[in-house]
Amino acid sequence: MPYFLYKILPSVSNLIKNIEQVGEYKIYKEAKQQAKKLRMENESGSDATYRIIFADNVIEAEERLHEKREETVVKEWEK
Repeated sequence: MPYFLYKILPSVSNLIKNIEQVGEYKIYKEAKQQAKKLRMENESGSDATYRIIFADNVIEAEERLHEKREETVVKEWEK
């Protein structure tokens, strides 16, 4: 399964994310290096974030990006 690198831009709605595929990699290390490079270049301005997704295909990767995750509950002793 390949690693997909996505650029996520701020969106108007919480239901739909504005995503753009940046690349597809067979080796995690390559995807990680490219993500770090893009994040460092991005520090100067844009609100974009970069995520690496491990999936069978592009459709599954984009579905995972659009999933709504519950926030983790931090216990008092974990603060």
